[in-house]
Amino acid sequence: MPPLPLETWLLLALAALNVLVLLVLVLRRPDHGALAELVRDTAARGERGLRQDIADSARAGRQESAQALAGFQQTLLAQAAEATRTQNAQIDAFAQQLALLQKTLGDTLHQQLQSLSESNARRLAEVRATLETQLAQLQAGNAAKLDEMRRTVDEKLQATLETRLGESFRQVAERLEQVYKGLGEMQTLAQGVGDLKHLLTNVKTRGMFGEAQLAALLEQVFSPEQFAAQVMTRPDSRNAVDFAIRLPGRGEDGTQVWLPIDAKFPNEDYERLLDAQQRADAPAAELAARALEARIRLEARGIADKYVEPPYTTDFAILFLPTEGLYAEVLRRPGLLEALQREHRITIAGPTTLLAMLNALQMGFRTLALEKRSSEVWQVLGAVKTEFLKFGGVLADVKRQTQTVLNTLDKAQTRSNVLQRRLRTVEALPDTPGVALPQPPSAALDEPEHEDGPDA
Repeated sequence: MPPLPLETWLLLALAALNVLVLLVLVLRRPDHGALAELVRDTAARGERGLRQDIADSARAGRQESAQALAGFQQTLLAQAAEATRTQNAQIDAFAQQLALLQKTLGDTLHQQLQSLSESNARRLAEVRATLETQLAQLQAGNAAKLDEMRRTVDEKLQATLETRLGESFRQVAERLEQVYKGLGEMQTLAQGVGDLKHLLTNVKTRGMFGEAQLAALLEQVFSPEQFAAQVMTRPDSRNAVDFAIRLPGRGEDGTQVWLPIDAKFPNEDYERLLDAQQRADAPAAELAARALEARIRLEARGIADKYVEPPYTTDFAILFLPTEGLYAEVLRRPGLLEALQREHRITIAGPTTLLAMLNALQMGFRTLALEKRSSEVWQVLGAVKTEFLKFGGVLADVKRQTQTVLNTLDKAQTRSNVLQRRLRTVEALPDTPGVALPQPPSAALDEPEHEDGPDA
């Protein structure tokens, strides 16, 4: 239901006012019956009129509402059409402004880009020109430096080459002089070899040569009290072996046991063998080798018979051959060493082999000495421990004295820092001869500085 118009509400208000006036008049008159009748008639007429007025007003309101609604619709349509036209006009204007703004912005950007491109081109040209100028200067400077370096290197190379050549020529001259000296020494040595060969042709001289070499090997390994020369190892014999090594006895009395070593040098058989080998004469070499083998067997049997006498000696002896070549030729004979050890209890040894055997014996002597003197070793270790404890006390004293020296050095550093602070404000004098150093007062130097420590 649509709302009532304003005129209808006014009519209803007037009707209500009439009803109230009538009620007041009725209440004031004494004739209540007539008044009541009047009120009823008035009320009936008012109700009918009111209804009629209300109906008329409703019809008029509906007509007015329809007319107002139609007018409002027309107004809305007109306003909508006007708003559409206005909006279209504004959109067209905005589109025109946007197009104009886009065109203006495009022109501005194009101009700015063009100016930026021109500026970049100018700057690139300036940078290129600057780089080309700097590169040219750098190339010129590098060329000048390279020329200077080349001249310096050439000068140094020339000086070095001259020095090296002079040194090389000097070394070559020294080497040639040494070669000349060596040639002279070789000539002297050749004469000495001839003399040696002449000496070795004598049997007694050869024996002395072998004994001298054996003595040198023994002196190299053992002390003088561990071996002896020209020892008669058998009690009832006057045959003396060249050398014998003292071995500790096995019995309780500790009687020494001798190890006989005798030097042999069968030079004639060995030279015949070498001569046959140089001439490539196999039959003669074989005959010389057999003769050498027979000579070695004979010497081994003689050593066993003359010098081996257990328990005064060991149950074997050593036959020493003074040259490695002779020892190698004996080794080449198949079964010779085994036969000598098995039949005569003789061991063949050359210089190197004998030195190894002597070193092994010396190690055994040392081990035995350590076993016998183990108590002395413990005593020595106890004395060393005592001395080490004393040494610890001495180290403590040294540490204490060192700490005192360090404290003194810290004090000296403090005084040095004080002097440096006071000399900072004094300008240094030029290095001119004859300018004397001013002497500061001693009281100023001895003034204590309580606020500064060693690290000032």
